Amino acid sequence: MVRRLRSPKEESEEERHGYVLLPRVEVSPIRQVVRRLLAAVGVLAVTVLLVWLDREGYRDNADGEMSFLDCVYYTTVSLSTTGYGDIAPASDSARLVNALLLTPLRVLFLIILIGTTLEALTDRTRQQWRLSRWRSALRDHTVVVGFGTKGRSATQTLLSTGVPRNQIVVIDPHPTAVKAANSEGFAGVEGDGTRSEVLVRAETQRAKQIVIAPQRDDTSVLVTLTARQLNPRVKIVAAVREEENAPLLRQSGADAVITSASAAGRLLGLAMLSPNASTVMEDLIQQGTGLDLRERPVTKAEAGHSPRECADLVVSVVRGHRILAFDDPEAGTLQLTDRVVVINRASREMPESTDRRGEPR
Repeated sequence: MVRRLRSPKEESEEERHGYVLLPRVEVSPIRQVVRRLLAAVGVLAVTVLLVWLDREGYRDNADGEMSFLDCVYYTTVSLSTTGYGDIAPASDSARLVNALLLTPLRVLFLIILIGTTLEALTDRTRQQWRLSRWRSALRDHTVVVGFGTKGRSATQTLLSTGVPRNQIVVIDPHPTAVKAANSEGFAGVEGDGTRSEVLVRAETQRAKQIVIAPQRDDTSVLVTLTARQLNPRVKIVAAVREEENAPLLRQSGADAVITSASAAGRLLGLAMLSPNASTVMEDLIQQGTGLDLRERPVTKAEAGHSPRECADLVVSVVRGHRILAFDDPEAGTLQLTDRVVVINRASREMPESTDRRGEPR
C-alpha cells in the first residue's frame, strides 16, 4: 500500500484540528519589559541589603572596609557572575548567606534577564498545564457549536441568566471566530463540530447542555448525532434554517429545535399586524432587559393553587412531557412536580427554591 506524503500545510492543519484555546490576558511587550526591569531592580536591592547587613563579614582587598558603594559594586559583580575577586566573603556567616541566599538570587536575576527566551521555551508547557487544569475542573458546562450571529446571541443569553463565562466552551472551524470567543472570555476549540474528537476536546461527554448553531442544517444534524452518541444525557438545543429539517433534527436526538427562518418570518408578520406586540415578543426573548420569559419549578407555597394565583404571570404549565396553557382545564391546581413558564421583570429575583438559571437547588 502506497502512503501519500502530506505537505507541511496539511500537517499544520491537522495539528490545529481540534486545537483548544483558553482565554488569556494579553500583555504588551513594553509592559513585559518594564515588569522584568522592576523585578531585576527588586532582586538587586534585596541582595544589596543582605550584603550591607553582613558587611563586616566581607574583605575588600583595596582598603579593607566595606562601604555602601562597595556593597552595590559587589552585588552587581556577583549577580552578573563576573566575580573579579577583589571583594570576597571572609566570615562563616557571609559565606553561608552567599550559599543559601545570594546564589538563588543570582539565578533568579539571570532568569529575569533572559526572561524573553525562557518565556518562549516554557509557553507551551504553561499552556499544557493550564489546559490540564481546565479539563479537570470542567463539569456540567455548556458547549456552543458555531460562534456566528446565533451562537453569539445564545452566549449572551446564557450570561444574562447567570451562567459563568468559564462554564461556556465555543467550537468553531474558523480561527477568527475562536479568537473572538477568547476575547470575550470563553474557552474555544478550533475544529469541525461534526467530528467526535473535536467534541471530546470540548469535554462534551461531561457537558450539561449543548447549543448547536452552525451555518448549515446538515451540519446541525451531524453535530447532534455525534453529541448524542458521546453524551446520551446532555440537553441539546439546535437551530436550523428550514422548518422541514426540524423533524429530522429531533429524530437525531435534539431536545429542542429552533427554526431561525420561520421564527424571523413570524416576527415580521406580527410586526405588520401589531408593531407593539412584536416589540414585546422581542423583549421577552432578550434576557436581562424589560420582561423576561423564564421556566422554573413550582414552589411549595404555590403547590395546590391555581396558576392564576401565582405572584408571577404564568403562561404555561409543564407537567411531565406535556405543556399546558395556564387556563387549560387539565392544568387544574399546580403540583410540586410541575414546572411553570412565567413572565416577570428582569430585575426581579428568582424564588428561593431555584437558582439563577431556574434549576432546583
